[in-house]
Amino acid sequence: MLAAQKHRGPDDSGIMAFNLFDQTAKEYPHQETEALDQQFEGMCGFNRLSILDLSTNGHQPMCSSDGKVILMLNGEVYNAFDLKPALVADGCNFKSTTDTEVVLYLYLKYGMHDMVEKLNGMFAIVVADLRKRKLYIARDRFGIKPMYYYNRNGVLAFSSELKSFYALEQFKASLNAGLLDEYLVFRNNLNKTLLDDVNRLAPGHYLTYSHGAGIKDTAYFDINQYQRKPAADTNFDGALRNFELVLGKSVKSQLMSDVKLGCQLSGGIDSSLVTWLAKKIKQDDLLETVSITFDDKGFNEQLFIEKVTNQLGLVSHQFPLKADFYREHIVKATWHLEEPISHPNSIGIYLLAQRARDYVTVLLSGEGADEVFGGYARFYAAMYPWANRKLLAGLKHADVNPITYLSRYADPFMRANIDVASMSEKMAKSLKTDFSYEQATGQRRAVYDQLTGSVFDKQVKYDMSTYLPDLLTRQDKMSMAHSIENRVPFLDNDVVDHSFTIPAEYLIKRKTAEGSNNEKYLLKKLCAGVFGKDFAFRNKGGFGIPLREFMSEPMFNSYLRDEILPGIKRRNILNSVQVEGWINNLQKISSAELTSLWIVVGLEIWMKQFIDR
Repeated sequence: MLAAQKHRGPDDSGIMAFNLFDQTAKEYPHQETEALDQQFEGMCGFNRLSILDLSTNGHQPMCSSDGKVILMLNGEVYNAFDLKPALVADGCNFKSTTDTEVVLYLYLKYGMHDMVEKLNGMFAIVVADLRKRKLYIARDRFGIKPMYYYNRNGVLAFSSELKSFYALEQFKASLNAGLLDEYLVFRNNLNKTLLDDVNRLAPGHYLTYSHGAGIKDTAYFDINQYQRKPAADTNFDGALRNFELVLGKSVKSQLMSDVKLGCQLSGGIDSSLVTWLAKKIKQDDLLETVSITFDDKGFNEQLFIEKVTNQLGLVSHQFPLKADFYREHIVKATWHLEEPISHPNSIGIYLLAQRARDYVTVLLSGEGADEVFGGYARFYAAMYPWANRKLLAGLKHADVNPITYLSRYADPFMRANIDVASMSEKMAKSLKTDFSYEQATGQRRAVYDQLTGSVFDKQVKYDMSTYLPDLLTRQDKMSMAHSIENRVPFLDNDVVDHSFTIPAEYLIKRKTAEGSNNEKYLLKKLCAGVFGKDFAFRNKGGFGIPLREFMSEPMFNSYLRDEILPGIKRRNILNSVQVEGWINNLQKISSAELTSLWIVVGLEIWMKQFIDR
């Protein structure tokens, strides 16, 4: 299991066996080949990427002084050293300068629930408490770090990467076909995977395993705790200043590292703000940036990247993404992602991390800003549903009759998915004859219905609950494939808390001097003050990929015909005639058809690796 994800922690490994009933434990040298003693019922294994305290004092699994509590922590806890002085005052004797040891002592003092509530960071945590005969598995409140678990036939297994489960004799991979409808529409599945019996631990939750009593799932964080309460007597300029201070504090805390770190700079608003604040705080020559560029000028943000790095005086490492790299690494990237590469730009992050490893070990990125601060057109539609150009565009291109389209648009839940959904109902039915839209959206409808607040706030919470975890998984897996830790300052607890003190009308502007449909307006104004109006208020580009060009490249096209299409035909799950027609007409199919083709291609590449093995 450890070998399957050694890339996540190449610096050190540790193994501990334990028995909750007998309250015993034993450490095993990683190189030791002796069989596990039958007296132990479980094992904890850890691969370490050394970030804080590079000495052996940071070795994991980490144990309490009496050996009765075993703890593993993947990630970073940014407020650990704010909490440490009180623990020292209580008599805790620290042997390391790691956040892991702080978390261990917090657990010993407060227990699992109160401890995990106090943490501000990105983490997956496992605690085996021999005293209580319990095992705990926790994940951070927004799902920045992954955690999977498998529970079947008397075996409970957990891992940061599900590929580790293939090392278990009891594990047999099979497709969870009931989730395909949801996957086709949304490109991901909520808190589940396309493998039977393999689940994601939900963000803000922890599992409790009691000896002989199975597992219990507990939510320690509820996104409905956020209720927008704008700060009293704060005008726009005041809100702007306050936001800069809060984000700056987050960036400062996430610059904590005993190894070299840099910024993942796309040239967009969010990563540019993070880079600016990092440089402002870190007044030395050790901060560098890494970026992806394209030959196709329609996708290239190079001018904006260079605007930021030149203005701030930063070293800029730019890595061009080309069709041959895309084709040559798509299978390996899928192996690391462990799910279909539904977002084509995932391979761009894979390349960026691969090349960045020559320069840094930690990267700060702008992920999460759009979801928390209203950066997509769907947030504008939530605020101004009937004064929205997307309504007219949707009517024009709808594949259902106008009355049906308008009735759906009137439903805030359906409107919440306008941009999130990657495939229309009609398109999905053309690919899968038994497709059910209700099946595809049922779990998400349940999530939306329990959200509180205005329609805008529900949209924010819905994006954070459904769309954001998928992006965070992609960011983590593509970075950790090359032993790079990726940090996300916009998802600091205090930054998200503060976001709900900002009036919604400061985030979404209907019409301003800069133009119309201004999503994420407050962030753009801050950015404009640093890099200029034209930089901040340009049309949103995102991290686009010249997919049509890449898939049309002769060798890539041959791969689609010779490898992908035969697999789709053999499985007989999706309409291979439709897929073949798209492949034969790559230059003529619509952008919606191109996206649908990619979703199908990504699914087949994944099935070859994770179902057929």
